[in-house]
Amino acid sequence: MTIPISLTRRQMLQRAGTGFGMLGLAGTLQAAGLTKSESAGQLPYLHVPPKAKRVIFLFMNGAPSHVDTFDPKPALAKHAGTKPSGKLERSAKAGYMPSPFKFRQHGESGVVCSELLPHLSRHADDLCVLRSMYTDQPNHEPGLLIMNSGNPQPIRPSMGSWLSYGLGTENQNLPSFAVLCPGLPVVGPQLWSNSFLPGEHQGMAVDTNDLAVDKLVANLKHPQLNREQQRQQLDLLRQLNERHRLARQNDAALESQIRAMELAFNMQREANVAFDINRETQHTRDMYGDTTFGQSCLLARRLCEHGVRIVQVYYVSKSQKQPWDTHNDNDNRHRQLCADSDKASAALLADLKQRGMLDDTLVIWGGEFGRTPYAQPNKNKPGRDHHAMGFSMFVAGGGTRGGMMYGATDEFGMRSIENRVHVHDLHATILHLLGIDHTRLTYRYAGRDFRLTDVHGHVVHDIIA
Repeated sequence: MTIPISLTRRQMLQRAGTGFGMLGLAGTLQAAGLTKSESAGQLPYLHVPPKAKRVIFLFMNGAPSHVDTFDPKPALAKHAGTKPSGKLERSAKAGYMPSPFKFRQHGESGVVCSELLPHLSRHADDLCVLRSMYTDQPNHEPGLLIMNSGNPQPIRPSMGSWLSYGLGTENQNLPSFAVLCPGLPVVGPQLWSNSFLPGEHQGMAVDTNDLAVDKLVANLKHPQLNREQQRQQLDLLRQLNERHRLARQNDAALESQIRAMELAFNMQREANVAFDINRETQHTRDMYGDTTFGQSCLLARRLCEHGVRIVQVYYVSKSQKQPWDTHNDNDNRHRQLCADSDKASAALLADLKQRGMLDDTLVIWGGEFGRTPYAQPNKNKPGRDHHAMGFSMFVAGGGTRGGMMYGATDEFGMRSIENRVHVHDLHATILHLLGIDHTRLTYRYAGRDFRLTDVHGHVVHDIIA
């Protein structure tokens, strides 16, 4: 084996402790007061000044229907009942199903929204609606994995873990990546897994069914020891672990466990404040809506205020892993789902804007794919099936262009045809907005350099302000 004569600081940190030395280096450089250019010199993947500092991803599990929310298709009414003739749609058992909902333009920009989204439509000039999204898989498990980790198999780190690894946290007493999830979605924890990245970058999963602080974060208060006694106990454990570690070099799991205990201790003080939505006024809480999703959106804003880098809010429940999976009764179910999501999502945008946070907080709204423009028969209450060839999402804030409808699907909403945006392109653009070159944020594992976008992805510069 050839041993290099000299190593750069970055190479040394990558190789020491299985790359453990790189953990949170970006955050360390920021804390040390280095400029962006100096940080970029240490971390070459930080290639442009970031427009966003943090991300909130509002994930609509099950996939909303684009033709009922952001992408009106009058041709569906004209050809209602006609079966699609395309090769990939020959399995359709029913014809085109028009949306019963009215659409109109909103704001100075004229962004088009369905009547199902009266609250979000008031923020039309802040929305960048991506009408030309597409992905590789029309099934939930691989679709969820692609949207969350860039790969259809459960083997890669999640996007939140990549961001945590690349940027660190703005608050050393809280995790850099939090997942607010009142029930496990399909696939489950793999959606926020660190995979082969160091353990501290796994998303901290928080069950938001009960929003009491001691329920959100377990063991915040030691039943017997005060803080000083806990510190002494933890210091003793650290000394013992260090002796253990010296005999087991490059044990990443052990290193991760040591850091996890330190973070847990630090969180005992910080989390009592950051996770406590009761510190908000009743007016603010009412603005988000008294639902699990609404209050989770409020908690997401609080966590971002306290330095959490990325927060994902999953729209699920204990009884419904995929609420937006409207194979039957699409119209009524979308009415109910949109009513909850619309109010809470709009409240988050308004709250961030009022606090001066929307400019550097990237908000993403969408699911793993879309739903078919044709019907899925189900007695008298037809639904819509999975649809990966064309669908809509929106982004807002964080350096994106508000008041914009980007890309297009064909006249029936079947295929993305103009300014197509693959999920890999979305990931590349998210990283770019955070100052990261997606081709250079890599991690060597099993003899290969991996990245979130693998060998794909192009930054969608047109949607960047």
